[in-house]
Amino acid sequence: MSPNLLTNVSRAGNLLKHQTLKQVNRRRGAGRVPESRFDDLLARYGADHSTVFVHAGLADVKAAFGGDPYRFLLERLDDHFESVIAPGFTDYFATSGVYHKEFSRPKHGSFVRQFLDDADYRTDDAIKSFLVRGDYRFEDCVHEESYHEDGCFAKLVEDDVLVLDVGTPWLVCSHLHFFESRYDVDYVAEYTFDGVRYSDRTTFERIEQTVDKQVSELYSWNKPKLMELLDDEGVLDRHDLNGLNVLAFTLGDVDEALSPKLRENPYWLVTL
Repeated sequence: MSPNLLTNVSRAGNLLKHQTLKQVNRRRGAGRVPESRFDDLLARYGADHSTVFVHAGLADVKAAFGGDPYRFLLERLDDHFESVIAPGFTDYFATSGVYHKEFSRPKHGSFVRQFLDDADYRTDDAIKSFLVRGDYRFEDCVHEESYHEDGCFAKLVEDDVLVLDVGTPWLVCSHLHFFESRYDVDYVAEYTFDGVRYSDRTTFERIEQTVDKQVSELYSWNKPKLMELLDDEGVLDRHDLNGLNVLAFTLGDVDEALSPKLRENPYWLVTL
């Protein structure tokens, strides 16, 4: 069997495994959790980090704490961190050609769609923008090339920003595409899209937005494999609050753990 065929077989096996495990984890669900227990956990991380990058699954947050899960989580993050960042990704710019920093709705998840109204700042990237509540800024970064080494993703890695996954089925890391680009894996290619960027209701400019994307939707990250690596390196904290998953790691640590793997095997993230 040829090396390419072996890679494709492993990739297909990983995709099936990934989808199965994701559904199993989603069905677990969360039970009630004392709010003080969650506050104590956030206080531990807030003592060492002023900024947090958040991915959230509001269904499990609601199951754990009741009430309005978005407002509950945002208030707790405000209590413990000076700046809160979330992905404001608008991949549909590739077809719509329009990015409005105030009104373009983030594509992925209820938390970020609501967070758009509470954020103080949004980056200029028309496809992979970040939403920021607080004083953290990306003003000196390259915005028109998403994964540029002087770009916004790179800055968060350089600053070793803390990531919290709250209520997600397993590890979520918005930087994995950035790491694929940084280490020049074989299954991504660079694409450039033309369009218009609005900074307010009337001010706009024509732009070109460049982003690296996987060449096939059949590629799927092997999350259990990645989590095992981060566990082995001692850089992933896992907390189970009566079924509510809370994962914590820093982006500098992920880069340090993942870089030798991707340099040795560019398919490491997407194979068994």
